[in-house]
Amino acid sequence: MNVVHGPCISSNVRCRTMKPPTRLLRSLFGRSDSPPRQIPRSDFKLLRNDVKLEEENWAWYRGDSYYPVRIGETFRSRDQVLGKLGYGAHSTVWLGRDLQYVIQYLQPAFTAWQHVIRRLLDSFTITVPGGEHLCLVHEPLAMSVETLTDLLPGKQMPEPLLKSMLKYMLTALDCLHTESNMIHADLKAGNMHFRVKVDSIFEHFEKAELENPSPRKIDGDRIVYESRGLILPSAGTTGCPVLCDFGEARFGKESYTDDIQPFAYRAPEVILGIPWSYEVDIWNLGIMIWDLSENCSLFKARDPDGEDSTAHHLAEMIAILGPPPLECLQRDSESEKYFGPDGWWKGLAPIPDTSLKTSITRLSGDTKAQFLELVRKMLQWLPEKRYTAEQLLSDPWLDS
Repeated sequence: MNVVHGPCISSNVRCRTMKPPTRLLRSLFGRSDSPPRQIPRSDFKLLRNDVKLEEENWAWYRGDSYYPVRIGETFRSRDQVLGKLGYGAHSTVWLGRDLQYVIQYLQPAFTAWQHVIRRLLDSFTITVPGGEHLCLVHEPLAMSVETLTDLLPGKQMPEPLLKSMLKYMLTALDCLHTESNMIHADLKAGNMHFRVKVDSIFEHFEKAELENPSPRKIDGDRIVYESRGLILPSAGTTGCPVLCDFGEARFGKESYTDDIQPFAYRAPEVILGIPWSYEVDIWNLGIMIWDLSENCSLFKARDPDGEDSTAHHLAEMIAILGPPPLECLQRDSESEKYFGPDGWWKGLAPIPDTSLKTSITRLSGDTKAQFLELVRKMLQWLPEKRYTAEQLLSDPWLDS
């Protein structure tokens, strides 16, 4: 469960851990030894017990998977839960308040890259019969890039905003890959959130919970709450985008072969079982910026019935990138399912009549040419042919 501290906490599911979501409300309510808030125990909407709610919808959900956080609960005699912000496959996320906060404690200077990567501020463990739940404490953040894009006209990110966002993300990846030796492995717009410049967003959240308690269902001694969203920030109240959610991250000093990434975002080496490393993040980012710009996935990766299809995914890649180099196919054990000995496509799915150039709808002229060249630098069959995050930061399109 991502239990938020200082305004965020979280807590894990299958790992039997509980993570704190954003940050201890320490930074929001800069008072030391503050008394706990009196959380309403009644006047809430009781939901039907036979209808699955939020994290209960995961196929692997069990009652003991997540720590049963209760709004108003206090951990370590200092961290009070104010409300539920959301949930994920491995944790729930909560807004919290530190009752012993000293403002100066959370005001360290940022390095050149810390402003674009969500930092872990604290952690603690809750022991329960049968296991432990790890709680992670992070700073509180505002809406995700995905949410912002959904609010934009046509759900398309304007070019200036896209350039700015991409610079921040490349800076974050450069830090992860070169300084931390980490692979994020799950880049998507929903895993990037904006910093918050004002505390009123979180104060409004607390006030709303006190005046209108969250709907919930009660299952024995366990309560499952409905998440409460943060109010949309007004202009000038948010900062830069921050890379979050490192639940799938790997250390990059070795290569991996396990399945990662959203299905349509998978890099060729992931699909074909080739050992992968840092370069999967670059592929991910290339697909993501295309989606943000076009409001249309570059690869659908679905069959005519709407089901996920690796064959259709590869056929789309061939249309966009051209056929894979034989060198690529000789590296894996999966390619023979889809390609012949000389690299010819077996035709398990038709190759669409499209290309990268014809797929773009918004840009024109030199700007279009530069953007396409940038995307080509990121979307290459061979991982070693992809540009690094550091190299991409110097791409002409970003400064055009």
